[in-house]
Amino acid sequence: MISVLILTKNEQQDLPGCLASVKWSDDIHVYDSYSDDSTVSIARDFGATVTQRAFDNWAAHQNWGLQNIPFKHKWVFYIDADERMTPELVAAIHEAVKSPADNVAFRIQRRDFFLGTWLKHVQASPFYMRLFIPGRMRYERLVNPVSIPDGAVSDISGYLDHHPFSKGISHWVARHNSYSTFEAQQIIENEAKGEPFSLIKAFVEKDFSKRRFHQKELFFRLPARPVVKFIVLYLLKRGFLDGRAGFTYSVLQSVYEYFIVLKVRELKQDTRGIR
Repeated sequence: MISVLILTKNEQQDLPGCLASVKWSDDIHVYDSYSDDSTVSIARDFGATVTQRAFDNWAAHQNWGLQNIPFKHKWVFYIDADERMTPELVAAIHEAVKSPADNVAFRIQRRDFFLGTWLKHVQASPFYMRLFIPGRMRYERLVNPVSIPDGAVSDISGYLDHHPFSKGISHWVARHNSYSTFEAQQIIENEAKGEPFSLIKAFVEKDFSKRRFHQKELFFRLPARPVVKFIVLYLLKRGFLDGRAGFTYSVLQSVYEYFIVLKVRELKQDTRGIR
């Protein structure tokens, strides 16, 4: 009834646990970016179908997968290797596709964990579109892509548990160093295209994906963004209630934001021939 899509790149550590949480599906696809560890063999031993493609950017990679992977079922659940489906979520998605009404996608609430703590307050965006009809979904942005559904969307119950620090702080920093490069490129690209931005839509737009786009554009225009991000996460979103994990996560996210600021500055200097 539901196919599963897992994106991977050197995920031999986390993939077994992810596969175990989706073993209910008879159509599991591991979409791999040419891993050089045991990821592919683990997937095939589990019985998953493996498709490989060289990674270019997040939106292009995900869009290619939705358009070219031969899913068996109408509905697809997308999950990363460091995520786990809870039994409640598995039950909820099956109920959702039995009577989807006009919906072409469903939002799932994700729980991020760090230092053994659920980042209940400091987590920036807890809702994600992970259950959808492939032909009615596309992605935009080079990194942290925005989901663009072609039709109605609803929320369903249950949690998707995320363990972004499962490989340690060094891996998280390295990954976000890469993400910050894509974010900087996206900012430069948006400026070159003169992408429209609406302050009003950043706060009142009903469509979550569109609202998120305008919120990102608003945030990119703020001075002292790293400091602002820490204040938003730790104070306004009450990240302090998440204890030491909330404080550390707020600091890491602020550093990540500063990486983006520095790389945008560097790209603009390169364009003008200045170092």
